[in-house]
Amino acid sequence: MPALNQIDACVFDAYGTLFDVVAAAKHCQDDLGDQWAPLAQIWREKQLQYTWLRSLMGEYTSFWQVTQDGLDYALETLKIENPQLRARLLNIYLELDAYPEVAEMLQKLKGAGLKTAILSNGAPEMLSSAVSNAGLNNLLDGVLSVEKLAVFKPDSRVYQMAVDDMGVSKERICFMSSNAWDACAAANFGFRVVWVNRFGQAEERIPGHHEFEIKTLAELPPLFAL
Repeated sequence: MPALNQIDACVFDAYGTLFDVVAAAKHCQDDLGDQWAPLAQIWREKQLQYTWLRSLMGEYTSFWQVTQDGLDYALETLKIENPQLRARLLNIYLELDAYPEVAEMLQKLKGAGLKTAILSNGAPEMLSSAVSNAGLNNLLDGVLSVEKLAVFKPDSRVYQMAVDDMGVSKERICFMSSNAWDACAAANFGFRVVWVNRFGQAEERIPGHHEFEIKTLAELPPLFAL
């Protein structure tokens, strides 16, 4: 008997789960040198913080704007003044690398008859660009953006979007995220959750607990006995 049974749909977070969020900075090492890793870390931290703060303030803006704001904060923190580099980083962010196991993993899930979708803070144009660049269009049944709701994760209305769009009860949806807080929130909502702990994070101390923890999505199909 597979570990994950009675599942009809697999829903994935996008950034950090399917797509490598440090890829933009990594591809600009020629300009950034040793600063590429600190920039990637600060950029990601502020990007996430701004989604939470804007949600609490009731001041929604698109994830693309939040991404730019986070980058500008990181560049100023590291005292980098280079408009051409800023533009290059943002252009690459629209076409982030997918992690190497993603396409094969999605093919196995689709081959087993499971529905697949992305549920992300990302703006529709960002997600469309990343999915197309990675060649994942035919492997996903849906690409869902919070822009429809004008609120970011972990608001429960975001997770409800997957239920409504896919026509699958939350108890029969398996949700995957590399972000520990996202995994907790999705489990608290009622999804069955697999935490893709790519970055060796400690567990969050907030409501909601994942059923399984894996290091990469290559470990996901065996949980379905695929």
